[in-house]
Amino acid sequence: MNEIIKVFLSALTPIGELRVAIPLGLAAFKLPWWQVYIVSVIGNMLPPLFILWSLPKISAWLNKKSKLFNRFFTWLTIRTRKKTETKINKYGVLGLIIFVAIPLPNTGAWTGALAAWIFGLSFSKSIWSIFIGVLIAGIIVSLLTLGIVNLPW
Repeated sequence: MNEIIKVFLSALTPIGELRVAIPLGLAAFKLPWWQVYIVSVIGNMLPPLFILWSLPKISAWLNKKSKLFNRFFTWLTIRTRKKTETKINKYGVLGLIIFVAIPLPNTGAWTGALAAWIFGLSFSKSIWSIFIGVLIAGIIVSLLTLGIVNLPW
């Protein structure tokens, strides 16, 4: 499989996102930084588009049809609110950008899209906030991977 496709596919995953895609492309495959950055950002933005577009429709339908799914979405809502409530309530759209931009476990575009949906942010505000967060996260991960920024731990 082509190396750039591997980078793209790893950026699509909920656990990997940019945290895996960029180091994979830069360190393992030795691809140009600009190519890895662009492909990773595009790959990382596709899931939030799908989540924000489809989740309201899917959850409404499933909640009507299945008690099991109703419980699942209730659990998901409570879990996501716990992780994001402070930042989103305090900072709104800026909180979502910061939440997505910090490249740590349980943060990123996937969780940001779920949080935006749960908190009822509009599609356009959500997608632009997530996009800005992904751009920032991509810069942070790229700089860390290239060794330009060295963290003390």
